[in-house]
Amino acid sequence: MPFSLFKHRQTASPSAPKSKTREWADSLLFAVVAATLLRWSAVEAYTIPSESMEGTLLVGDYLFVSKLHYGPITPQTPLQVPLNHQTLWGTGIPSYTDLVQLPTYRFPGFSEVKRNDVVVFHSPHEQERPADQRTNLIKRCVAVAGDTISIRQGQVFLNGQPGAVAGQPQTTYFMQVSSADDAVRQDLREHGVVDYHQPDGLPELVANPATGKQGYFISCPATVASYFKQQPYVQGLTVVDYPVQLFPDAVDFHTGANQMLANAQPKGWQLDSYGPLPVPKQGQTIKLSQANAAIYYKIISQYEHNEGITWQDGMIYQNGKPLTSYTLKHNYYFMMGDNRHNSEDSRFWGFVPEDHIVGKAVLIWMSIDPYADFFHKIRWSRLFQPVS
Repeated sequence: MPFSLFKHRQTASPSAPKSKTREWADSLLFAVVAATLLRWSAVEAYTIPSESMEGTLLVGDYLFVSKLHYGPITPQTPLQVPLNHQTLWGTGIPSYTDLVQLPTYRFPGFSEVKRNDVVVFHSPHEQERPADQRTNLIKRCVAVAGDTISIRQGQVFLNGQPGAVAGQPQTTYFMQVSSADDAVRQDLREHGVVDYHQPDGLPELVANPATGKQGYFISCPATVASYFKQQPYVQGLTVVDYPVQLFPDAVDFHTGANQMLANAQPKGWQLDSYGPLPVPKQGQTIKLSQANAAIYYKIISQYEHNEGITWQDGMIYQNGKPLTSYTLKHNYYFMMGDNRHNSEDSRFWGFVPEDHIVGKAVLIWMSIDPYADFFHKIRWSRLFQPVS
């Protein structure tokens, strides 16, 4: 026995060293796995493609979004799993013919979603896809679960009191001018007034359809509006009124057949005159009637995954019977873009459920002006600025 053991030890060959190609492949695999885990659990980079958050965030800003603040969430896309160990045409390869939806779980984060946080979230519409496969949106959270939000003449009120809204909210005005010269265009450019639909990025001189007077449609913060009011070439500066149908008069948004659903008791709310609207809170029991059913239809039928939900005669039905009360399973949030007249947000499609939240925008790490020349392309003053 001693001799046999000694012989076995002597003849056992060490594992062959890895080739350079194998070492590179292992390093690359490790880097990909680490980057994927980091992106899912900690931080992800995003870019701003549209003007809905101007002037807080500009088109061409590149952001870091923290998922640690609210906690990363498990995937919401159903997983394909082998069904009863079937194989694909006798090849031994499992046949992935069944979909399993794992429970959604959010890991603990640094904080909850707070008023005035700039939040990235999955689109509340696009119902044909799982939440984490939808378009990501970025807006400001102006009301949290349990708040009641109102907007009066563009001013946000929370629970009956003026809300302290952060950032630089913008309003759209028609600026009537006596003449359109280079000085006007220079002032527009210097004060950051842009129109991304124009080749040079500046608003176009047009006639106001309501008055026939010439001028510019401009979106800007109140401070910039005050500056233009004082300029001799400005003959008038008026807030633009956009008549639209908003939530909950439109029960749902961009969802095919559901576009036919309408609130049985229209409220007639508008962009600058909205609410009061309660923001749903987990554990709250709601008495349902034709007066408020439209507010909760999408929550009950889609977000909280109840079976047998239909919409009939301005009421919510479950399994053919009218639903007269409901206890909420999750918290919800009311999101708005800072560019108040140029943002599709909760005023259009209602609340954002908690499990749609991706993370908090925390830092602008790069900003590129789409209309500047090569030597002025980077907005140096915006680099590494915190998102407020």
